[in-house]
Amino acid sequence: MAKLIALMVHVAEPSAARAWYQAAFPEAVLVESIPGLDALRIGDIRLEFVPADKKVSSGAAGTVPYWEVADFNTALVALQVRGATLYRGPLSIEGGFAMCQVRDPWGNCIGITGPRAQAASA
Repeated sequence: MAKLIALMVHVAEPSAARAWYQAAFPEAVLVESIPGLDALRIGDIRLEFVPADKKVSSGAAGTVPYWEVADFNTALVALQVRGATLYRGPLSIEGGFAMCQVRDPWGNCIGITGPRAQAASA
């Protein structure tokens, strides 16, 4: 049986990207770095930051990792405060959840999904 174990994110500065993602997603655990690779562990998955190059550049290229968050609105604001820019959405989806995509400072897409707090009634 195959299982997903890692997702590589190509960036200009792997250590800066690891620090940005660790601040954006504090539940991520630092993995000891080796030269040319910085990584975080989220559950059973390693998020690996590697140098972008001519074969694989940074940016939105079709694969978007989605993070399930406890509070959609809070998570979106927190990402934007750290420099992420809204790319797609947000969209309301089933079960009171919302989803969107943002771009990290290197242009890579990140998806978030989670419950959206209801506005208080006046």
